This record gives sequence, structure tokens and C-alpha cells, in this order.
Amino acid sequence: MVVDNCQTNKSEKSGGNQSVSHEMCNSDLLFEKLIWMTTEEAARYLRKSANAIRIMVHKKILRARKFRRRLYFKKDELDALIETSFVTGGY
Repeated sequence: MVVDNCQTNKSEKSGGNQSVSHEMCNSDLLFEKLIWMTTEEAARYLRKSANAIRIMVHKKILRARKFRRRLYFKKDELDALIETSFVTGGY
């Protein structure tokens, strides 16, 4: 069995192994069409852990919507969070 972190459109079985199509592995293509993201997708997009995303929601840094016990985030709001963040000091 092949474990793959990328989203795939189709999987093909050949013999005892499972080969996975890598059409959506490019991170730009993965998030390009998404409007709403789950906690795990938002964490991958921001390069943070899922727990860090939940802490940001708890501290009201990041706005989430809850639907059927899951948190969802708008991609535009994640982009705005990054755009409005800046470093002060010697960087």
C-alpha cells in the first residue's frame, strides 16, 4: 500500500501494490480552486500544525466557521492574515 499526502483524482491497482496519480501534488494547484479549507488544509497552507490553527482560533486571531463538528476557514481570510502580518525589528 502506498501512503500519499497529496489529493488524487484516481487510484489504480496493479498487482499487490497501489499506484497513485500525482496530478494534484503541486501545492499551487492544490489550493488554487479551494474557497473553504478544513483545519488540516489550512494548517498545510499556512505551514503550521493543526493544533496551532486551533490555538489561533481560540485566541481570536483567526476566524473559523463550524459545520458538523468541523472547523472551516476561508482561503481569502488566511491570505489576508498573512498580508496584514509584518515583522518589526531588524529583519
